[in-house]
Amino acid sequence: MKPEAAEAASPLFAGPYALATLSGTGHPAFPALVRADGAVVDLRAALGDARLTMLEVLDRWPELEPRLAGLADAAPADAPSVDSFRVHAPVAPRQVVQSGANYRQHVIDLHVAHRAPGDERPEEERRAEAADIMDRRAADDLPYVFIGLPSAVTGPYDDVVLPAWAEKPDWELELAAVIGRPAHRVSVEEALEYVAGYTIANDLTDRATVFRRDMPQIGTDWMRSKNAPGFTPLGPWIVPAPSVGDTSDLQVTLKLNGEAMQDESTKDMIFSVARIVSYASQTAQLLPGDVVLTGSPAGNGMHWGRLLRDGDVMDASVTGLGAQRTRCVAEVAR
Repeated sequence: MKPEAAEAASPLFAGPYALATLSGTGHPAFPALVRADGAVVDLRAALGDARLTMLEVLDRWPELEPRLAGLADAAPADAPSVDSFRVHAPVAPRQVVQSGANYRQHVIDLHVAHRAPGDERPEEERRAEAADIMDRRAADDLPYVFIGLPSAVTGPYDDVVLPAWAEKPDWELELAAVIGRPAHRVSVEEALEYVAGYTIANDLTDRATVFRRDMPQIGTDWMRSKNAPGFTPLGPWIVPAPSVGDTSDLQVTLKLNGEAMQDESTKDMIFSVARIVSYASQTAQLLPGDVVLTGSPAGNGMHWGRLLRDGDVMDASVTGLGAQRTRCVAEVAR
């Protein structure tokens, strides 16, 4: 599936260009510069490297980024349109870093939806408890970060297979930062200098397997609940950070079969992009091409009492980053 023709008539994203991984007839997957008008520049030819991948572009980001605007300006008038290519996830990351419980209202809603057995307190009391927990987390300045699997990443227009074992598959649309320089123990103040750009991620989650039933003391099981193949639709573009600018008030919108389910601003984040990148880097070394998810706003399926099922279509967008469309397909039970 490709961007709609109506989208191509207007800018596809903020700024003059973005990065993508494309393929087509006679064109194995290649790293591309895509202009806002849809014109495509093959970065392998433009940079003189027939084996270049998007991961290698990001490995060389400090060197290559200053050259990209010139390549966009120099694109020939007869450059092919992105509409003639298949759009893949923009990068195959080495690491996927995920931030959970980072939107105040979303966490409050989940806290209320996941009522513990025997907890008969009124909803107002449980909401107040969740709000107090959020206030304490913000004061303690401790984001909640964990690891996802690169094998869960899929393209922005690919079908999403809902595993037969997933009883409660849910959506979680997120702003994602793409790392452009190795980052280890960087400060909050310098963290955004290590971000090459931003993209869209939908962090699908099977709510039924989030918590271990065999031994509740173990806690959450993110491996099981979030990492089925295709559970992280990514893209379509990496929009360079300068074109996105301030990420503190971007609209994150997901529609399910045309009905808006998530439609919230990033200003509801508890921890900023810079804080999450800095925090993750205190333990791990973030590498070029790594994707850092920043949490999902209110409006997930648990809130609405409506989980994903066969045939559902998710249309997702984040301000300035374009849009993705994915269709859910039920796995045939074995």
